[in-house]
Amino acid sequence: MKILWWQYFVLVGFSGIVVGLLTPKIREIAIRRNVVDTPTQFHKTHSEPIPYLGGVGIAVGVSLVSYFLTAIFAFDALSLLSGILIPALLLGFVGLIDDIFNLKPFPRFIAQSGIGVFIAILLIRSKTVGSPTGSDLIDGLVTTFFVVGLCNAINFFDNIDGGASGTVAISSFVLLFLSMQSVQYYLAAMAAVLAGSTLGFLWWNKSPARIYMGDAGSLFLGVVLASLLVRFEPSPINRFSSFTVPLLMVAVPILDAAVAIVSRIIRGISPFQGGRDHLSHRLMKRGLSKQSAVFVLWLLSGVFGALAIVLSFAPYVLEVYVTTFSAFLWCLLFVFFIRLRT
Repeated sequence: MKILWWQYFVLVGFSGIVVGLLTPKIREIAIRRNVVDTPTQFHKTHSEPIPYLGGVGIAVGVSLVSYFLTAIFAFDALSLLSGILIPALLLGFVGLIDDIFNLKPFPRFIAQSGIGVFIAILLIRSKTVGSPTGSDLIDGLVTTFFVVGLCNAINFFDNIDGGASGTVAISSFVLLFLSMQSVQYYLAAMAAVLAGSTLGFLWWNKSPARIYMGDAGSLFLGVVLASLLVRFEPSPINRFSSFTVPLLMVAVPILDAAVAIVSRIIRGISPFQGGRDHLSHRLMKRGLSKQSAVFVLWLLSGVFGALAIVLSFAPYVLEVYVTTFSAFLWCLLFVFFIRLRT
C-alpha cells in the first residue's frame, strides 16, 4: 500500500499525541505504586525520586497506534508488524520486571540473547534481512549481535534527561526519510510511529524529567529500532557501505556504550556496573549543564544521521570516502571522550 508523504507526518503527530496523553497517567500509577528511581547510587545525576514506567506508556502507545492503523488500512502487514512488536513487548516486559525488582545482569542478558536469536530466525526464514551476506549463519550471528548490542546501547544511553528518547526520535526520523526514498512504505510507517511516540514521551522526559522510561522503555525501543534497521534495505552498492548506513543512525548510543565499557575494563570493573562515565557525564564534568550536554548528544546524532543520508545518495565512486570519513569521525570522538576524565 502506497503512503503519501504527508500521511507519515500525520502518523508522527497522532503517535506523539497518544503517548503524550498516556505518559502522565502512567506517571500517576508509578507514583501511587512507588515505582520510582531513588537517587541512592553514586552514578545517579538527579536529586529527587523520579517515577519509572515511562517505557510502559511508549510500548502501549506504539502498539495501540500500530495495530489499530494496520487493522484498518494495511491488514496484510499484520504478520510483519507482529514480528517487530511481539519480541519488543516480551523484552520490554523483562525490563519492567527489572524496573520493579532489580534483576541481575545475567538473566537480562539471557532474555536479550533469546529475543535476538528469535528475531534472527524470523528474518532469515522470511528473507527480510535488509543487507544479507549470502550466509544464513553469518546473517543470524550479525542480527543477534546487533539486536543484543543495540538493546544494551539504548539502555546504557538512558542516563540523562531526554538523552535516549531524543536520540531514538532523531534516528527514527532519519530511517523514516530513507525508507520513504527507497519505497519501503511499511518500514517508514513504523519509523514514523516510533518517532512520534518518542517525541510524545520526550515532552515529559526532557530536563527536568518528570518520568523516566526505565529498562521497560529502553529495551522495548532497542528491539523495535534494531528490528527496523536490520530489515531496512540501504541503497549503496558497496556492501560495506550498506552495512554502515544503519550503524550511522545509531552511532552515538553505540559510541556511548563503547566509551563506558572500555573505560570500565581499563579500570578493572564490570562493564555492567553503573557509573558516571557516559558521554553525558563526561560533558557535564567539563562544565556543561544537563540541557547543554543533551543538546550536544542530539547534535552528534543529527550529524551521523546526515552522514547516513549522504552515504545513501552518494555516487558509487564516493561511497568508500564517505564511509571512511564517518568511521574516522566516530573513532576520533571515541578517543576524545575516552580521554575526558570523569
